[in-house]
Amino acid sequence: MRRNGFSVIELLIAVLIIGIIAAIAMGNYFNAIHRAKQKKTMADMRSIAVAWEARAVDVRQYNAAGAFTMLPESITYQQMSTMLIPTYVRDMARTDGWGFPLEFVADQAVGAATGAATYAIRSPARDGQTEGSSYGGGPTTDFDCDIVYASGQFMSWPEGTQQK
Repeated sequence: MRRNGFSVIELLIAVLIIGIIAAIAMGNYFNAIHRAKQKKTMADMRSIAVAWEARAVDVRQYNAAGAFTMLPESITYQQMSTMLIPTYVRDMARTDGWGFPLEFVADQAVGAATGAATYAIRSPARDGQTEGSSYGGGPTTDFDCDIVYASGQFMSWPEGTQQK
């Protein structure tokens, strides 16, 4: 007599195969989610920097005259938005793709007429922890790496296949 249906072993093997495929797919899914957040953060930082550069061309300095006195000076979101919105950018991102606040820094130049010589925009990235005061490093394979845009280029950012 022949029975219809599957045996328990056949069902377990099918569930095991589906589980393995799901585990591989979930890893790729989370990598794609973090990659999208990284690309959004980098695009937001680039648009803020372009607006900042446009303002610098118009006023011949990176910061408001007399507003900053220390080297380097951390600039708040409110100060940045006051300088850039609505003339140079319609809206400005307050946070990165992971929801952490962006950090704005400018060095006060020696001459008051020239304003800031360099600037940086930094995102703490996925882990939300800024890694010291270093603004360099180049590409890395870790989404926890800070994303830093300084003086017209990305100085540090995650790239390639991520290890976490």
